[in-house]
Amino acid sequence: MDFSFSDEEQDFRRSVRDWVNSKYPKSRVNELERLEDHDGSNFPQGYFEDLAEAGFLGVGIDERFGGQGGGATEQAILMDELARNLAGLTWVWGISSFCAKSIARFGSPEIRDEFVPAMIAGEKKVAIAITEPGGGTDLLGAMITRAKREDGGFRISGAKIWSTMAHVSDYLLLLAKTSDGAKSSHGKTLFLVPTDQAGVVATPIPKLGMRCVGSCEVQLDDAFVAESHVIGEVDRGWYHILTTLNNERILVAALATGVLRGVLEDAIAYAKDRRAFGHAIGDFQIIQHWIAEIAMKLAQAELLTYKAAWLYDNGHDAAVESSMAKAVAAEYATWAADRGIQILGGMGYAAEFDMQRYWRDVRLYQIGPVTNEMVRNIIAQNLGLERSF
Repeated sequence: MDFSFSDEEQDFRRSVRDWVNSKYPKSRVNELERLEDHDGSNFPQGYFEDLAEAGFLGVGIDERFGGQGGGATEQAILMDELARNLAGLTWVWGISSFCAKSIARFGSPEIRDEFVPAMIAGEKKVAIAITEPGGGTDLLGAMITRAKREDGGFRISGAKIWSTMAHVSDYLLLLAKTSDGAKSSHGKTLFLVPTDQAGVVATPIPKLGMRCVGSCEVQLDDAFVAESHVIGEVDRGWYHILTTLNNERILVAALATGVLRGVLEDAIAYAKDRRAFGHAIGDFQIIQHWIAEIAMKLAQAELLTYKAAWLYDNGHDAAVESSMAKAVAAEYATWAADRGIQILGGMGYAAEFDMQRYWRDVRLYQIGPVTNEMVRNIIAQNLGLERSF
């Protein structure tokens, strides 16, 4: 197994790093993130447009749709390098990528041709709407959002939660119950729901991190979706979306890996600059040990993340590896950001430094898009133990 980086992948990493350092240095991102997005007015629209202009919204998308091509490895490199400065704001790109790949794979030819090039160009925004207020990890068993067929399409009623960017998006990629199957995975369908109708209301939720990108509770009251905007087969939506969930977990792992990278950079810089008791604090053994531990955790997260991406790109089953990478990278990045705050001391708690932003953003990824406890259940079951949930 060889998942080393090609010359082209290394060049791509350098080009992304140069773009990030030029357009979105940490100081600029820190200022952006201080503006809480209550109603869409503080959403970083310029950042979204910059991602489109750079061609990044097309990374991992087939060239026949106007994309840049590439696979999970190129997407992971992009996510990793963006997150080094942007941390959780990188997920603005992740949402668009997830939705575009799902539509490109399962949408009708007409829908693919209408949506995917426009999403790559930044002309359409689509948000993910899958999780429900009473569901959480029990996504399918607790689903109450239902779509009822009528002439020309469906009427959808229910609620979704943690739908990031729903309040500024043109459509929701939404999973709803369309029939009662023998299993909870049966009878679910994917829809593209237009948000510019009275039956869709998205309300941002005040939250710990990613403050300038609203994550919403969405209420649906007889929202209409045309038959043409069903994505894939009716009643098989869960099986469709499963194929992109492993890709999503790889991207989350890459985001956390990028945060680890940013934490390490900031911790080293501060340890060299800050002086106490006549020395740079980086001369003290405890500081050196913490920094060395962050570096070791970064190396492990990199190996797991890019191994999962390599498996995915080469047609292997990457379900367990992508889940492992997501859990390990998220836990390591959270630990590293916490140690980073300790290294900075009182300034680690100050809003003017980025370490607290890294911690606030990356803490989420031990919970979503799947909890690390559920990841461990999945791994144990794959090892031959009885299903525990």
